[in-house]
Amino acid sequence: MAKVSSIEKNKRRRKQVERDAEKRAALNAITHNQELPIEERFRATLKLAEMPRNGAKVRVRNRCQVTGRPRAYYRKLGMSRIALRELGSMAKVPGLVKSSW
Repeated sequence: MAKVSSIEKNKRRRKQVERDAEKRAALNAITHNQELPIEERFRATLKLAEMPRNGAKVRVRNRCQVTGRPRAYYRKLGMSRIALRELGSMAKVPGLVKSSW
């Protein structure tokens, strides 16, 4: 089980990403628009740099929904390999055939 503080920190980051997504997208659009004057694009870059770093989507870490483990995460299932193996052993994952030999 992962530390509760790191799981909560990741939850806060997810909320902040959702909250800042539109503003970041607008500033990025201004920054990447080659038809605008360079001064305006530079101002947009500075505003983007002033925003909190935790609002960037890159800062969010994928974690297992069962245990909170940050490594060995399967995106399709939303859990780690260890949690998948345990649930598979208890026959709680439909369609999963687990072999042990």
